[in-house]
Amino acid sequence: MCRLLCVRGREAFPIEEHLALFTRIARDSREYQGHGWGCAWLEDGRWRLYHNIRPIWEDTWRPPGRTTLLLAHARSAFRDEGIRVENNMPFHDGERVFIFNGELHGVRIRERGRIGAEKVFNFVKRFDRGDFRIALERGLDVIRRRTRYVRAMNIIVADTAGRVHVAGNFREDPEYFQLCTSELDHVGVICSEPYPGHSRRGPAWSPIPNGTVANF
Repeated sequence: MCRLLCVRGREAFPIEEHLALFTRIARDSREYQGHGWGCAWLEDGRWRLYHNIRPIWEDTWRPPGRTTLLLAHARSAFRDEGIRVENNMPFHDGERVFIFNGELHGVRIRERGRIGAEKVFNFVKRFDRGDFRIALERGLDVIRRRTRYVRAMNIIVADTAGRVHVAGNFREDPEYFQLCTSELDHVGVICSEPYPGHSRRGPAWSPIPNGTVANF
């Protein structure tokens, strides 16, 4: 399944440095992460987005400069289906950007969306009454109850105010599905895996507990 990255700093940080490390994670993943990629970054209080159908390690373009908030997604399409650039995350609704990693079987919800991840995003937004963490908590609870088997369901959502919400869920294979977090050079990082050269059990990185729905 896909690889996720979120980086947030009080001060602006160089985008390319983090994307270079994320590229190595996607390229060296035990599952193929080459069904396209995308990223979103805040610039002057607005989201800028980029998507490409090529694998991230074959695409040389990177956002220039610095930002205080970056999300990136490398796609491993379920059953190699729907491989089109419009299905690449981050998804964007004008205020929020959304990235997803997981696998759900037997989902019984009705929602609009081209692929399952987009349907999850739109479904969760139904529960938004001003606190998106609560919307995530309530929406994902309904999805779990209406799904035969949730192998994993990891989500990161960020808005133009710089708020970040994370949900980490998995039923198997924590080495692959469990998100982890770190504070590096005064920026907070959430990633599917520790950066190259770091261990998941090392002092710099901490696993995000299973079942987490939290503000980051």
